[in-house]
Amino acid sequence: MFRLTVRDHLMIAHSLPDPFFGPAQQMHGATLVVEATWSRAELDEHGVVLDIGAAGGALAEVIADLTYRNLDEHPAFAGRFSTTEVIARHIADELAERVTDEGLTTLEVVLREHPDAWASYTRDLR
Repeated sequence: MFRLTVRDHLMIAHSLPDPFFGPAQQMHGATLVVEATWSRAELDEHGVVLDIGAAGGALAEVIADLTYRNLDEHPAFAGRFSTTEVIARHIADELAERVTDEGLTTLEVVLREHPDAWASYTRDLR
């Protein structure tokens, strides 16, 4: 299995209004490092998983819609908590719509909240 990862970051504001989340119930900011990894069984005719520039451009486009936004007001998160896991899935789904190479098998999005804490979402692309 071959994999290609690109990385970027985004800054958001949000609240998680449920006692389960303790102090994070209040409005707060977060800087999230996002890594997107595409996989495929065999390299394409150019000898790559995916063009790095295209992958980085797609990731930049997706996170541009979230960066410096209050996710409490973002329509993609209406009616649900904007947890790290939910944000990771949103980014993966948006990337899957933009990068549609038939040879790709999976896409994993990792969101790092802290050097010692992260969450991820992996989706099948077949």
